[in-house]
Amino acid sequence: MEFHHVPVLAQQCMDALAVRPDGVYVDGTTGGGGHSSLIAQRLDERGRLVCIDRDDDALRAARGRLAGFACRIDFVKSNFTEIDAVLRDLGIPAVQGILLDLGVSSYQLDTPERGFSYKNDAPLDMRMDRTQKLTARDVVNGYSEQSLRELIGGYGEERYAGRIAAAIAARRKDRPIETTAELSEIVRAAMPAAARREKQHPAKRTFQAIRIEVNGELSAVQAALDRAVRCLSPGGRLAVISFHSLEDRIVKQTFAQLAKGCVCPKEFPVCVCGRKPQIRLIDKGGVTAGEQELLQNPRARSARLRTAEKI
Repeated sequence: MEFHHVPVLAQQCMDALAVRPDGVYVDGTTGGGGHSSLIAQRLDERGRLVCIDRDDDALRAARGRLAGFACRIDFVKSNFTEIDAVLRDLGIPAVQGILLDLGVSSYQLDTPERGFSYKNDAPLDMRMDRTQKLTARDVVNGYSEQSLRELIGGYGEERYAGRIAAAIAARRKDRPIETTAELSEIVRAAMPAAARREKQHPAKRTFQAIRIEVNGELSAVQAALDRAVRCLSPGGRLAVISFHSLEDRIVKQTFAQLAKGCVCPKEFPVCVCGRKPQIRLIDKGGVTAGEQELLQNPRARSARLRTAEKI
């Protein structure tokens, strides 16, 4: 399957970054190059774009999609949490803009052998970087029932996490759970009949939780935001797209802390911590997709863009 990437909130992202033709920009989650190509279109021969992704398929597709642009483009296989190290290795002291799209690409979801989706039968995998060791199969078959309950309830916000974890633990006593179809059916059968009739697929939240665990998605976000802000030049912009409440809460809270500066207790008459605001918020409530985009790309429905500018 061809790696495709429909960039969500495309125009809003470009407005947020306010791309300068001669600037240096980073797409920390390049995917198939959808957002990257929009940035590259706005750069001239003086500009530079750094494309980071941990998926080899994504980088391969992005190289093809971004061929022929006037700006210099660097492709780096890495996690966006290592953005400071990537830029240091490239000899770039600071950049004018960074974009982080925290979602899973359509290619990863729709390619059965990647094992991300409950809609296709495939080996349990879910790794964004297929060279890493931990897979969804390891989580499903190796984590304790208690750990699975906490994982599915926490990362999936699944109210039937206990029932699902118990069903997984019971099934794997006979034999390991190997495929997405097996797991999806176990989850569906563990849920009450009323829950199985809901519009959302019964396994959606469980699969989300396992994917987040396999790829360390939430633990990476705050560290990445802190490092990204440090990599910006004054006036540089950091734009972050999140796709579920857990991610968005981390982005919102981290931005609020960086914008506030002082962390002294309110009862202190004067600041003794010495921390100063590092950013200013561009859109305090964030930006979401309009009806026209939702008609063309329903997966944009849960997307929220938050932007901050370095002081």
